[in-house]
Amino acid sequence: MDENNDTIQDQYTVVGTNSNEVKRLNANSGLSYNEVKELIAKSGGIGTGIYSDTNAEEVKKKNQA
Repeated sequence: MDENNDTIQDQYTVVGTNSNEVKRLNANSGLSYNEVKELIAKSGGIGTGIYSDTNAEEVKKKNQA
């Protein structure tokens, strides 16, 4: 078997998925779920309000009741 052909076959799964391409796309996709959780934990959640649609004043009123 041709050595170049082996290299090409090695990057594809049995169903034809190019595993090297998947790895490349994953590496460029941004933060993972766990990375985001770690970032929030380290910051104490400070500055994350812009990503929430929770009305803080409404929650405060409900908690007081």
